[in-house]
Amino acid sequence: MTRYNDFGNFLKKHFEGKVQKISVHAGFTCPNRDGSKGYGGCTYCNNQTFSPDYCQSDKSISQQVTEGIRFFSRKYPQMQYLAYFQSYTNTYGETAGLIQKYEEALSIPGVKGIIIGTRPDCMPEELLDYLASLSKTTFVLVEYGIESTDNQTLQQINRGHTYEDTVSAVTRTARRGILTGGHLILGLPGESRAALLEHARRLSQLPLTTLKLHQLQLIRGTRMATQYAQHPEQFQLYTADQYIELCIDFIERLRPEIVVERFISQSPPQLLIAPDWGLKNHVFTARLAKRLEERDTWQGRRYSPVSE
Repeated sequence: MTRYNDFGNFLKKHFEGKVQKISVHAGFTCPNRDGSKGYGGCTYCNNQTFSPDYCQSDKSISQQVTEGIRFFSRKYPQMQYLAYFQSYTNTYGETAGLIQKYEEALSIPGVKGIIIGTRPDCMPEELLDYLASLSKTTFVLVEYGIESTDNQTLQQINRGHTYEDTVSAVTRTARRGILTGGHLILGLPGESRAALLEHARRLSQLPLTTLKLHQLQLIRGTRMATQYAQHPEQFQLYTADQYIELCIDFIERLRPEIVVERFISQSPPQLLIAPDWGLKNHVFTARLAKRLEERDTWQGRRYSPVSE
């Protein structure tokens, strides 16, 4: 029995055989880095934490995808691929140029779809028109960096957008028939356990297809790392077992239809300050699954479809 709606089963509904995401760095920036919304980016952000070796902006999109396929195909020759536009804001630019980048990735043999990571304040209607059309023949998933449903938190971490922006973007995207995902960080400064569980209730009211949960990680070279050094008392850093309990409490309150893609992120050890659990993603997930059984609980057990 699968006690939560996992990403592997979701992919099986869309593809036959194994599917692998290939991260792409397409040379984008963010509106809270270039001065459009602000400078310096999010206080927790260091994009080096999720860029594999082949994913470098000085290489063309075709080269990055081809090198990624070469890496994974050694073990799985029949693998299918999704080009994952991951670094920074991948809908931030002139529409024709954006489309050209997406279609360059889709032109590579073996690539069966795209995943586009972006911000909820960077999705123009013109681009949604294109993605809605593309999604009729190709797998398209748009992932929005939500991070929190609390506007005060969003301001403190310098996101440069509001939760109302999230509601608008997710609703507009899903309404077009496009698969719509979100990212949420659990453990941001100032957010109590009650506030974290409130995120689950609020996000359950949105037409999200997928959701990624990430534990807060303190990364070298970020403003949040400096804040932690100056005021560690403002941070709640969970042990792995504490975080597992939190994730279970969270998904108990999450709408059952939302696909939970992942529960943790893994930053390079040389960049990570804390928490350092030393757990691979699959090990953590196995421990969480075991704990779900021990608690005899499941996603949506405490979900209540009550409107605001």
